[in-house]
Amino acid sequence: MKFKVIVVTSRTDLTDRIVDAAKAAGATGATIINGRGAGIHEARTFFGLTLDVQRDVILMLLEQHLVEPVLAAASEAGEFAKPGTGIAFVLDVESVAGLQSQIPKFQETLQKAE
Repeated sequence: MKFKVIVVTSRTDLTDRIVDAAKAAGATGATIINGRGAGIHEARTFFGLTLDVQRDVILMLLEQHLVEPVLAAASEAGEFAKPGTGIAFVLDVESVAGLQSQIPKFQETLQKAE
């Protein structure tokens, strides 16, 4: 089996929608990490204090054949066509450990995809 990871950075208010859409498209779960963002637009200030833009980083480890539908669902749910809502990208995964309990589910979805 080949795996990839989808990395999503999103506004915190969109995180639950993104994860729900990704799960509906075939993702089995996600890891969510709090972060803060810096982009091409200046940070907002309030009385001279810079306000950091809070972001969530969502990591989803997927079988290769699920990447496109999950990425499309996350992009739509996250409203990524609008500026400042978030981005997503895919990374190759060389090796994986700790997924023994999920192997039957992976094999089942792989058979359905063929």
